[in-house]
Amino acid sequence: MTDRKPWHGVNLATTLPFHDDLSVDYDAYAELVRYTTSNGVTGIIPNGSLGEYQTLTEDERKRVFLAAVEAAGGAAVIPGVGAYGALESVRFAEHAAENGAPAVMLLPPNAYRASDDEVVDHYRRVAAVGLPILAYNNPIDTKIDLRPDLLARLFDEGLIVSVKEFSGDVRHAYEIRELAPGLDISIGSDDVVFELGLNGAVGWVAGYPNAIPAATVELYTLSTSDDPQDWVRAREIYRDLHPLLRWDSKTWFVQAIKLSQQVAGVLSNITTRPPRLRLPDEVAARIIADTEAVLSKGYR
Repeated sequence: MTDRKPWHGVNLATTLPFHDDLSVDYDAYAELVRYTTSNGVTGIIPNGSLGEYQTLTEDERKRVFLAAVEAAGGAAVIPGVGAYGALESVRFAEHAAENGAPAVMLLPPNAYRASDDEVVDHYRRVAAVGLPILAYNNPIDTKIDLRPDLLARLFDEGLIVSVKEFSGDVRHAYEIRELAPGLDISIGSDDVVFELGLNGAVGWVAGYPNAIPAATVELYTLSTSDDPQDWVRAREIYRDLHPLLRWDSKTWFVQAIKLSQQVAGVLSNITTRPPRLRLPDEVAARIIADTEAVLSKGYR
């Protein structure tokens, strides 16, 4: 649809390739963006958690965003602008606005467990830049839960347009709809795609399309369809993919998805920056087996 909002559809939270010396491999990153958008991904989100944004310098984050814009071929590029404090997030949002971003994705402040008033102030400062904000609820990593009532407060003040719901609690979507019926909900973790898709999610900030874009885009499309026959097929795909998708919610999600990319032939160098290390052998073996099982069924 021509009136689809940029945060609707499958927005890929991209992994970030590195060279062996841990410098960013911008060429490999551009190739990943081109590959995934050519296989149905409708938007790109650089500098999210999966992109190891915490380990990047300010210049690297800006360059990653610009590389995504150049490679995306017209697909929406919505950069993550999360940071320890609002002043940093504002600088990233300003850079995004100056370079044509249609929106930004914003975590709560990461410096400490902020109060509700401090969370709202954080979003106010970034919203003043003028771009629509996709809130990112990740209470596991940030220790701040953007509860349905807090999201409603942010939405009612006009500070956010959507939320990436990564709490893992599918019940939150129902309460969000009750308290903030105009707030768009994006699926935030790969292992609840079917449940939140059936409940009316209009977007997915996705991880595993980094490795198997066509299959996961199909899963999202079927899960968000209004046709019950599509739900039957979606459930079949979901059951096949779920052993793999659930790695997106594990502590090792970055290493896991990069390893799956390598097994799928999408990414050759799966180095991560410290503090992330190589996966324990038994964990890597399980991820490889899960990925090979999915690929053996024809999913790509």
